Amino acid sequence: MLVLSRCDRFWRKLGCETGGTQTILRALSDCQTDQLSSQKTESSNKQVIKKTKAKSSCHALLDRFDQQYSKELGDLWASVRSVLLEPRSWQYGVMLNRFCSVTDTTQILQLQGFSTLLLQKGVTEKHTLPDSGCISECPPSDFCCPTDGASLVTSQHPQSEPSLPPLLQCYVHPSPLRFPSQAHRHGQLKQYYLLNAASLLPVLALNVRDGEKVLDLCAAPGGKALAIMQSANPALLCCNEPDRHRRDRLAKTLESFLPTSLNSGVIVSAEDGRSFGQNEPGVYDKVLVDAPCSNDRSWLYSSSSQQGEQRLRERAMLPTLQAELLKSALLAVRPGGVVVYSTCTLSSYENCSVVRSVLNEFPEAELEDLQEEIAFPLSQYFAFNPYATHRPSPHEPSLQPQRWKESYHHPLGILVLPQPGKTWGPMYLSRIRRRK
Repeated sequence: MLVLSRCDRFWRKLGCETGGTQTILRALSDCQTDQLSSQKTESSNKQVIKKTKAKSSCHALLDRFDQQYSKELGDLWASVRSVLLEPRSWQYGVMLNRFCSVTDTTQILQLQGFSTLLLQKGVTEKHTLPDSGCISECPPSDFCCPTDGASLVTSQHPQSEPSLPPLLQCYVHPSPLRFPSQAHRHGQLKQYYLLNAASLLPVLALNVRDGEKVLDLCAAPGGKALAIMQSANPALLCCNEPDRHRRDRLAKTLESFLPTSLNSGVIVSAEDGRSFGQNEPGVYDKVLVDAPCSNDRSWLYSSSSQQGEQRLRERAMLPTLQAELLKSALLAVRPGGVVVYSTCTLSSYENCSVVRSVLNEFPEAELEDLQEEIAFPLSQYFAFNPYATHRPSPHEPSLQPQRWKESYHHPLGILVLPQPGKTWGPMYLSRIRRRK
């Protein structure tokens, strides 16, 4: 982690205005030399590097988590708890932007020991990016992406649509190395987006195809919307966010990563998500409901005990809101279309209980099993709840749609558990198809 932190000043100066691969590699080499020199000095002088001050957890929330999750997760809660209480152990993913040149970025990532997962359906093996780095010989937007020896500048003429096929690529590292973030700069596209890699799984489950109409019902801050655009060319992506401040952040994120040539197909709306189903029934092919939830990672570090107590009160009301959003999504999707419900909490009250209650009210909704498609092939990278990685025998009974009950073999979704060495998550996801 020292190499990246010592390079941080260089990265801030670099931003998106790279002067070429050789410049980056020379600077990175200098940083590594500085690290080795520093280590020798520390060894000889018995000096100690001051560590970053650890975050302080909220006792009220931790006590509530202990009470609930020790019952829901059993013995697994101890290891999950240890990860949540040690933010310095958290891993970070680097999702590349296919609308921008990424050759320099991938070389640096590979030099640092990052490897990439192809989070496309049926593809989970390590992969090396094409040497071209750019989508086409001419950039696909009003902006010129950086190439070797040239900085990023504004183009005077809009260019054609991207010719490179959609490909969702996320680089990960086995250690908690955090790649430097890029500052927002008007008129310039960012090369990558930092995220918890587990947050890409709902997009993988949504499985968007080219030409489909997609609704991201709770889109802010925009990471999953970006992932959708990396993985497909939808005819329409509606990113909805009713809160003004969060919507501003969403719009800035989209502006930072997507070319202006896509503006007509990617729109931001400010509607109450609970009314979408009534206002636009059966309009969309796919709907993502990344619902507001009691985000265990961030809520655990509430800034004060008062904020912690307030969040506990909010937590009790969330399942009602989440169920209403999921019902709205099932009305907004066309017959035969798919809805993916996801949260970043471990709480069964906000996960399987919400899905169960909505399924009981929608006889036309059919739960789809994500074990074979996601949990089994990706279990070497993510720690799923045990029943999500248990492969049932051919003689075990199939899921009966009318009895929506959680069972060992047929859960109402899959849950990524943060574990030592696989600190991704929490992330719950469930996929529901609306019958024709």
